[in-house]
Amino acid sequence: MCQNMSGLSTAEVEFRKKAGLSNESVDSSTKTVAQIIRSNVVTYYNLIFLIITILLIVVGSFRDLTFLPIIIANMLIGIIQELRSKKILDDLTILNAPKITVRRNGSDQEVLADELVQDDVIMLSAGGQIPADALVLSGNITVNEALITGEADEIVKKEGDSLFSGSFVISGECMAKLEKVGKDSYISGLMLQATQTKEGEQSEMIRALNRLVQTVGVIILPIGAILFLQQYFFSGATMKDSVTGMVAAILGMIPEGLYLLASVAMVVSVMRLGKQKVLIHDMKCIETLARVNVLCVDKTGTITVPEMEVAQFILAKDQNLAAEEEKNKVAKTISDCVRALPCDNATMEALQQYFTEPMENSAEKIVPFSSATKYSGVVLAGKAYVVGAPEFVLRQDYAAVQGTIEVFLEKGYRVLVFAEYEGNLDGKELTENASPIAFILLNNAIREGAMDTFRYFSKRGVEVKVISGDNPVTVSEIAKKAGIRHAEKQVDAATLKTADAVRKAAKKYTVFGRVTPEQKRLLVQALKEQGKTVAMTGDGVNDILALKDADCSIAMASGSEAASHVAQLVLLDNDFNKMPAVVMEGRRVVNNIGRTASLYLVKNIFSMLLAVFSMLFLIDYPLEPSQVSLISVFTIGIPSFFLALEQNRNQIHGHFLTNVLIQALPAGITDFIVVSGLVIFCREFGVEKECVSTSCTILIAVVGFMILYHIAKPMTTPHAILIAAMVIGWLFCMLFFSELFAITAVTGKCAMLMIVFAVITEPVFRYLIQLVEAVQKWGGKLKF
Repeated sequence: MCQNMSGLSTAEVEFRKKAGLSNESVDSSTKTVAQIIRSNVVTYYNLIFLIITILLIVVGSFRDLTFLPIIIANMLIGIIQELRSKKILDDLTILNAPKITVRRNGSDQEVLADELVQDDVIMLSAGGQIPADALVLSGNITVNEALITGEADEIVKKEGDSLFSGSFVISGECMAKLEKVGKDSYISGLMLQATQTKEGEQSEMIRALNRLVQTVGVIILPIGAILFLQQYFFSGATMKDSVTGMVAAILGMIPEGLYLLASVAMVVSVMRLGKQKVLIHDMKCIETLARVNVLCVDKTGTITVPEMEVAQFILAKDQNLAAEEEKNKVAKTISDCVRALPCDNATMEALQQYFTEPMENSAEKIVPFSSATKYSGVVLAGKAYVVGAPEFVLRQDYAAVQGTIEVFLEKGYRVLVFAEYEGNLDGKELTENASPIAFILLNNAIREGAMDTFRYFSKRGVEVKVISGDNPVTVSEIAKKAGIRHAEKQVDAATLKTADAVRKAAKKYTVFGRVTPEQKRLLVQALKEQGKTVAMTGDGVNDILALKDADCSIAMASGSEAASHVAQLVLLDNDFNKMPAVVMEGRRVVNNIGRTASLYLVKNIFSMLLAVFSMLFLIDYPLEPSQVSLISVFTIGIPSFFLALEQNRNQIHGHFLTNVLIQALPAGITDFIVVSGLVIFCREFGVEKECVSTSCTILIAVVGFMILYHIAKPMTTPHAILIAAMVIGWLFCMLFFSELFAITAVTGKCAMLMIVFAVITEPVFRYLIQLVEAVQKWGGKLKF
């Protein structure tokens, strides 16, 4: 095929960019500034706030617009935090962006994938992602198109074949010309798929919050409308009083800061992790990782450092007293073979660094390494040589040398065999005899801090599974050194011939060796079928399928671009020891949002019950909008943000919504009982409406601070200061801004009634907590 191998000129590149033929993504993996502002301003609840604002202005109740500053502050906080998070994520994404070798003006240079243009000539090698649809000009590569076709087959691409963007190069090298770029190729959609949360894939917490917010959003409109009609037509209230009563009830039912609180907490976590060189592609993985109970890791890059070295090589014929001359001759042959092969993985890099003899024979044919066949091959002077895993290379003859090899494996070495092959090398599984010439021993050092990391996970009930393509005995020995529990339970995945055998092994073993990419995926699926929450770490092309299927996927930035793009979380400094910090961040988010969400839900439960109570008994809603705002700010709004962002390392138990409801129900019902009781007694004793409203405000605040005290346990000094500050702030507003918040003097009769109901609040709250706990214990874990 005759093609221009010198690439495009600078002028041609600029012409194509102006013509819109560049490889820019059709969208960004993070929201734009406009999208962030729109998502925080244009919401369902903000529409409701706009409507009730207009209603209050129409009836002249300007005092009751005190909720507006809170809503505006919520929007600004959300926008500012998301913008800060976007900046950090965009900066990290640029640092981690794939670079492509492109030939321009006759020389090679590295550029970002989105700087490529149509007709660019690029160089592709193992581990790289194909950035746009292309045509092979020269060379041969093996690609994995699993992210496009869903099939795990490795496909050989040679001169004249088409390449699809989003595919990954398994082995080999080639030059290719880009044919379809940007919006015309697959890559933009695939990149977004890898870096954004898809609809319906939210974490349990976000799903629960969505369900809660949506349910409340549907309920408040009919309740508000009925309450207005009841007060205006049946209770004889004025238009102004009917509107303010309805607005007060709606404000009480709207969880205005709940979703914002969750979003801000998640965004802050992304920022915190970003500063530790942890790139989050998908925010749901923060929560998921906090719930993980099985962690699947690879040996290389996770337990050990990725760099591999050859310790020694031993002749297969005479391991003890091999003639020096014979050994040198074999070393030269091995050197000729490995130097002819592409340096496309850590093993080959180690071999080429050790065997450095000048090449004496040119390769007549090469077969790059494949994770499916476990060997590389070269034809020299008419003879075929292979280097790879002994079990796959020697096949039926492996038993003859098994004892010798296992001695090396028990010392933690990885063993390769260099053999002469009697058949034709075609890149497929070997079918003919292979005569062993030498055994090559390699090793990796245990990663510093790995033992502490695995000990951390063990103490917190996280089971570690080691899934590797290496010999299971070798991996088992290394896992033992790293302190992984039950590392002696190992199995050779080559003996697991069926999917059912893989599923059974997933329950029984800790270390899996000789695992193929498809088996990695099956293991992850099997563990998920057992009800486990699975996290998977990986850094190679052969990890892609398993990473896609794991509940939480983690990649090392030093690995292939493929793994980094598919993973939800990327360790930019390749430090696996950062994982405990990531787990702690997840626990902080889930636990803190859980307990602060219960504060909002208390108000929702109470307001809904009180609205229904008012409608059934034809009673005017006892609170005004400004009073609801006052109570919400000091018992819910401000405390929730402080509590949501503090440290919390407690293990997560149960379902998010169940936990929140269990905490909120006793408090919400307590609020309703004491307030409705006070309203009834005040009505019977003829207490004026203004006195009832003020006494209800005080009583709800007392219950609110009691609930805040309960939620904030354990009562640390910061918590005590927070509660004291909220009480002081509330009293200050009650005393000095009484007119703004509709606070009036109460009569002696009303004050006595209020004190009586305040006194009974504590036992009612305590007994309701005991009742809920008893029901939970009797009925088992509640399902919602």
